[in-house]
Amino acid sequence: MTDLSGKHVVITGASTGIGRATATACATAGARLTLIARRADLLEQAARDIGGATAFAAADVADKSALHAALDHAIAANGPVDGLFLNAGIGGMFSLVEDYGDEAFDAVMTVNLKSVFWAIQHVLPSMKQRGQGAILVTGSLASERGLPMNAAYVASKHAVLGLSRAVANEVAKFGVRCNCILPGLVETPMLDGLPPEAASQMAKAVPQGRTGSSDEVAQVAAFLLSDAASHVTAQSWAVDGGMLGTMRV
Repeated sequence: MTDLSGKHVVITGASTGIGRATATACATAGARLTLIARRADLLEQAARDIGGATAFAAADVADKSALHAALDHAIAANGPVDGLFLNAGIGGMFSLVEDYGDEAFDAVMTVNLKSVFWAIQHVLPSMKQRGQGAILVTGSLASERGLPMNAAYVASKHAVLGLSRAVANEVAKFGVRCNCILPGLVETPMLDGLPPEAASQMAKAVPQGRTGSSDEVAQVAAFLLSDAASHVTAQSWAVDGGMLGTMRV
């Protein structure tokens, strides 16, 4: 059973979707929580709904100073970070490679990759010093497959998987773990942003014959953040109804 009693878990992208569901799962498992996202109103509602020792900080993770300030607020409110779930992300635009603009590409890479790097850098010294910690990054099936028409998203999700593995290798000797969770076709606000024809086409590729729920991803995320997964690190863990093992691009 997943047990996060006494653990402080920080979640970015925590106001909706997988982040919000994971916050609820971690709270149920006994964690103290700090929620980070852009919209203070949604964070406040989420903290109220979850209850307990749930703090929150509104910040755009694309702003390094704001992200660091939010992480510092989390530590001040709930103590050192035991679990860090870097879930914030954006989908970018759907375009041929040659039509993908620099500004749009940079925006995706900043949110999906650079913010993850900044957050890990900020919390890692304390985790290493204390000899414990679990970091989890939200990747995608696009971390493992070269999906068409969204080069920036695919590049960013490949990159965070590589970053997670590099971090895991570097910090394993300090008792710190780092993994990457790969949601498949899951009912989230980002899925709602897909063109309907693209979502319909992708849904046909799910061997289980259905899309997944944020709660199903959340249960795996909470497990990977807990000591129950103490021998799991440097892994990509798909929660996708079997898509990654069977899909054709």
